[in-house]
Parts: sequence; C-alpha cells; structure tokens
Amino acid sequence: MSVTSAVEQWFNNLGKRPALAVMVSILWLSLIGWVAFGWNLGSIGLIDETEPLFAEASRQMFVTGDWITPFFNGETRFDKPVLIYWCQAIAYAIIGVNEWAVRLSSAIAAMGVISLAFYTVQWCLAKQDELEKVSRSTRRYLTAFVASAMMALNPEMIIWGRTGVSDMLLTGCMASALLCFFLGYAGKGSTQDWGLGIREEFFQSRSEITSPFPNKWYLACYVLIAAAILAKGPVGIVLPGLIIAAFLLYLGKLREVLREMRPLIGILIIFGLSAPWYALVTWRNGWSYINSFFGYHNLERFTGVVNHHSAPWYYYFLVVLLGFAPYSVYLPIAITRLKFWQRSHWRLQERSQQLGLFAWFWFAGIFGFFSIAVTKLPSYVLPLMPAAAILVALLWSDFFQATKAKQTILSPSFHPPSPSPFLRVSGWVNVVFLSFLAVGMFNLSQLLGRDPAIPNFRILIQKSGLPVTGGVIWLVCAVLVAGLLLNRRWNYIININLLGFVAFLIVVLTPAMFFIDRERQLPLRELSVIALQSKQPNEELVMMGFKKPSVTFYSQTQVNYLRFPQEVVKHIQNEAAKTPQPPSLLLLAEQKKFLKMNLEPDDYKNLATKGAYNLIRVPFKKRKNQKLDISFDVH
Repeated sequence: MSVTSAVEQWFNNLGKRPALAVMVSILWLSLIGWVAFGWNLGSIGLIDETEPLFAEASRQMFVTGDWITPFFNGETRFDKPVLIYWCQAIAYAIIGVNEWAVRLSSAIAAMGVISLAFYTVQWCLAKQDELEKVSRSTRRYLTAFVASAMMALNPEMIIWGRTGVSDMLLTGCMASALLCFFLGYAGKGSTQDWGLGIREEFFQSRSEITSPFPNKWYLACYVLIAAAILAKGPVGIVLPGLIIAAFLLYLGKLREVLREMRPLIGILIIFGLSAPWYALVTWRNGWSYINSFFGYHNLERFTGVVNHHSAPWYYYFLVVLLGFAPYSVYLPIAITRLKFWQRSHWRLQERSQQLGLFAWFWFAGIFGFFSIAVTKLPSYVLPLMPAAAILVALLWSDFFQATKAKQTILSPSFHPPSPSPFLRVSGWVNVVFLSFLAVGMFNLSQLLGRDPAIPNFRILIQKSGLPVTGGVIWLVCAVLVAGLLLNRRWNYIININLLGFVAFLIVVLTPAMFFIDRERQLPLRELSVIALQSKQPNEELVMMGFKKPSVTFYSQTQVNYLRFPQEVVKHIQNEAAKTPQPPSLLLLAEQKKFLKMNLEPDDYKNLATKGAYNLIRVPFKKRKNQKLDISFDVH
C-alpha cells in the first residue's frame, strides 16, 4: 500500500469512528495552537512600544482594584476598552504578573477562533457530501486540518497571537461571532451533522417556530459581538453587522433570517453585556473619556491620520500579501473560483454550501472598510485572516479526496475535477514568491533599517546565520513546489507551503525573537529591575531622550519622560531647590545623550550600564541651599 493510500484509508476510518475523529481533531488543534501561540509565549520580555502599555495598565488595575478606569504611568488610558485589561488582570491573579499572563488572552483567543473554524469547515463539507450523496472523509478532514493550520501559521496571526494587546482579542471575538452566525444560519431547520459523526435533529416544531429566542449559535454570536465591543469599541458591532447584512441582502434573505435571529433579543443581549462598563467609565470620567475614546481613537482614526499612521491606497494589498504569506498567492484564484457575481447560482444553493461566499463577504468587508479609513496599521486587517484561510482551504478541498478505489461513491456521476489553468498559473506564482522570499532573506542585512537601540544590528544578524538559513528554507520550498507542479501532484503543494512556514518559524523566527530580545529589550529590563531594587523613598525615575513603556512595567515605578538633555538639567535644578528636598533622582538615558549633559563625576553615581543605556543616581543632599550648575552640549 502506498503512503497516499494509507493516509486516505486513515481519514476514511475517522469518518467511521466518531470518538477517534474527536480525539485526533483535538490533538491536531492542540499541536498547531501550541506551535503557533503557546511555544515560548512568555520566554521573551515585553516588546516596546505598545505591549507594555496594556500590561502596565492591567497591572495597575490588578494592584489598585479599580476595574473601571485603566491607568498607565499615573494617567488615564482610554485608547482601548476594558476587556483586554480584565483578561490580563485575571491572568495576573492566577499565574502572577509575568509575560505569560500578559499574552495568554491573545493566545487563547487565537486558538479559540481556529478551533471553531476547524469545526465549521468540516461541518459544511460534511453537509455538502450528504447533499451530493458522496462520502469523502479524506477531503472533509484534510480541508479542515489545512484551513486551521493556515489560519494559525501565518505571520499576522502569530505576531498578534503572541502579543499582549487587544487586536487578537478583537479578532477572536469578531471572527468567532461571524462563524457562529453562519453555523446558526446554515443549521436552521435542518438535520445537522456536527462534523464528527455526532448528529442532532432540528425539528421545526411549533414551539421552536414561535420561540422568542434565537438558536444557540445566534445567541453565541450576540455574546461574542458584545465581547468584541468591549475589546475594541464600536467596530466590534459595526463590522460584523455590515458583513452579515451585505451577505443576506445579496442572497435576498435579510427579512427571513432576521426573523430567525430575533434581533431585538440580540440587541438587548449585546448592549446588556457591553453597555454597563461604558456607562460606568463615562460616569466616572465624563467628557474626557468620550472625547478621547469615541472622538480621537475611533472617529478621527477613520477620518484622519492619527500618530502619523498614513499609507497609500494599496497598503493593505501588501499587508495581506506578506501577512498571509506564503498562502496569499492563492487568494485571487480562491476568490474568482467562487464566481460570487453569479447571484442566481448562489441563491439556489443550500445554506451550508454558502460558506465560501460568506467568507468572501467577510474578507471583502474588512479589507474595504479599513482601506477607506485614513489611519492605517497592519493589525487592522487581522480579522480577515480567518476568512482568507477558509477561502484558500476551500480552493484546495477538491484535491483532498480519496482515490476511486478507496471511496464510497453513491453518485456514479461524480468525477474529481482537474486543475484549471489559473491554478497552474497560481502555482508558478507561488514558486516565484517563495524565490523572492529566499532572495530577501539572503539579503536581509541590506534591507533592515537602523535601530538606535542596536546600532550594530545588521552585523549581528548576519553573523547569526539566520538569514542564510531562512533563505535556504524558502529556496527548497520553491524547488519542491516547482517539482510538484511539473509532476501534477496538486494536493501536496499547499502542504509544502505549510511545512516550509513551520520550519521557518522553528529554525529562524523563534531564534530571531530571542536574539532581538537579548539585544534590544534585555538591557532595559535589567536596568528596570535595578531601578526597582535600588529606588529610595520619594526618589523619581526620569527617562531621557526616549520613551520605552516597558521600563514602567518592569520597574513598577511611575516614570517621568523628558526628551532633551537641557530639559533634564532644568528638572534636576528644580528638584534640588524644592523644600523638602527629595534625596536624589534616578536617570535612565542612552549613553550618547547622557554624555551631552556634561555632568561632573561628583554630580552623579553610575548604578549600571547595559547595552546602549546608563542608569545613574543624581543626589541632592550635598547641594542644599546651593544652585546646581550643570552645562550641557546642545549639539
């Protein structure tokens, strides 16, 4: 028996043994979830600039017991709603204040949506086989396995699933809400095969028809939308609402499905769960919260450029190309394959067969919405990555089926499709794209920008050998994909891309994360710990010339950020003149900027030097009733 036949037989056995199918599915999801999000999750320090802002605000919430208003460094932080802070604070209470706790909610959110997508894809294909009177367990399970793997193993999901910010929490809630809607929509009024051999009869009884409550999937959708609102704000309901409404309007089923969904009950659930915190934080902080969150961080981000985050109209084409790499090259054919413009065709399809169309509206809705927005960031299109994975997985689903000898085909008219010319072209585009990735890795040291925290970063990364290793991995993948195309082994092509990314993640990206953390973040962590241990009562910590929020988190101290040496000198003079006079001042600065202050050796004490940074103490006691005279070099 060949390897291919053995694999097909194994997948066919899954369809006949529900308990084994459940166990294998759980093991698969656990494996890819751990590789993508769990492995070394808390082994590197917090990454400046954004992650420590969330981590410290959550720590303040945990320490003070104020679960309404987030604070960072003594000031209110209204950038994002409260759900991420609650999740991190609860994690602190369970496993302590550490990097694992900061990132755990993001990892769980990512694994949750991937698991639900696995179930949804498998269930829909099972229903399609049932309608076509065909048994294709190999296709059903392989498509679900590949969809979940592509969803987990891409740069966007891995970056944000391993970062303690609100983006993955929003994606998990929003994407899960959309999947729950589709499961409720597709399973309404039908005999539902749960995709793992477990069946549940949905009887259209009088009590169900007249029930004021929607089915459990719709209820879950409402709860998750409420969570998305608490994770990121109005976008948590606006985007799912637009996507669902556009999908139903296109199919001419808006009124019909709204009757099923019981929208009044849904609105009560959504706002009953999400509105209380917004009311409390507004009651406590008034217009300062409304203007900051709803005005600046929502309306202005959509209509204007915030924090210099502008980009051209094609920006998100590049983000999706690289963020969903290397599978993104198949998105154009995956979308055109749907022929979504054939409205009459889609209106005749069973609901469970419309997953691809729904994924297209999901993808296009998020892509179009944020392309219109003026402020642009790579994380904004993170919620479309699950839809992209579903689209590409469905493209390959026709090639994930058993051989004719091993299939149970009840319909003699069934014939496996042959690859279209567009798929062949996409395959060769895949080869070219992988080759470009290889060339980029070989020349990485020339492509990298300058990081002031690691002045010799280009030399160090080249000496590590990681760029060469990464280039070899992608070059080998390009050669293998080309060989499969020449031999017409279509069903293995996507697997080579997945295996290549896993190898790149394990052999290159993970060591690179430790390398960058050691060179860029470790010096600041070590100095922050020293500041925490050596800080005297009423002693202020000043950071000069740069702003790294991780220092606030690791020093557990409020930090005064001053940009220029002359500002620091003036501040020192003012502190020395105070009555009562503080004992001293801690100053954290880059060495080159510290030298510009021209402090005399007797004016300070060097506590530590780490990397590009100095931590010094400037004592005040000996200057009592004296004016501090410090000159500085402004050049």
